[in-house]
Amino acid sequence: LMTLVATLVGGATAWAATEGGFAVSQQIGFMTAATDHMQDIDDFHNLLLVIITLITVFVLGLLIWVMVRYNARVNPTPANWSHNTLIEIIWTIVPIVILGLIVVPSFRLLYAGEVIPPNVDMTIKAIGHQWYWSYEYPDHGGLTFDVLMLSDEDAKKAGEPRLLGVDNRVVVPVGKTVRVIVTSADVIHSWTIPAFGSKIDAVPGKLNETWFRANREGVFYGQCSELCGARHAFMPTAIEVVSQEKFDQWITEAKAKFAAADGAPAA
Repeated sequence: LMTLVATLVGGATAWAATEGGFAVSQQIGFMTAATDHMQDIDDFHNLLLVIITLITVFVLGLLIWVMVRYNARVNPTPANWSHNTLIEIIWTIVPIVILGLIVVPSFRLLYAGEVIPPNVDMTIKAIGHQWYWSYEYPDHGGLTFDVLMLSDEDAKKAGEPRLLGVDNRVVVPVGKTVRVIVTSADVIHSWTIPAFGSKIDAVPGKLNETWFRANREGVFYGQCSELCGARHAFMPTAIEVVSQEKFDQWITEAKAKFAAADGAPAA
């Protein structure tokens, strides 16, 4: 109901959202959430739209009523009073209630995004470089690989979205809590997957962490969201969410693939 109301009165985006993990042409809102945390963010966004729209309509109504009821032609002799205790109490209490409706879910969202759940299923380390990402799987034998953007030609051949397609995807199992440790090898970057509601800076010499739990399979894209140099717009990343069986198979294949790519003997 909240999404429907926001769509009608605030231009929200339930009907414009996409199932894919990237934005499309003429989309005016969030893509379909792939995590419960992102869904909570979407719901909070719609709540704000409803509150702001109701306030705007109410204030507009007051302005129209004042202009019609108290203009000089209709009301040639203006009243000489300047205070009304009841009205002043109302316009003090009502904003406090509105701010309470906003601040409670806001703090809950901030807390949920910052605090890593106690039972983490796996950990991934993301390292930002100028201008690509590299990943490590410390829970799976220290598997490491780089993620670079595909050229327009290669992306078209592979059926990948332009400026978002990559040569190697990060693969994780669906329904598992994944901790992401983020850092940088040079300048400040920002690791972001919009469909997950995940965004955190990658700072040289510092380890930041975030988390996500994808609730559906698919490929979800993100880009560096911190201006990091000339090719800042060309360092995307992609996370593929698969079943546990496919993930186990990918781990086996990836160990052999990336070990061979590094020049080490393949298993």
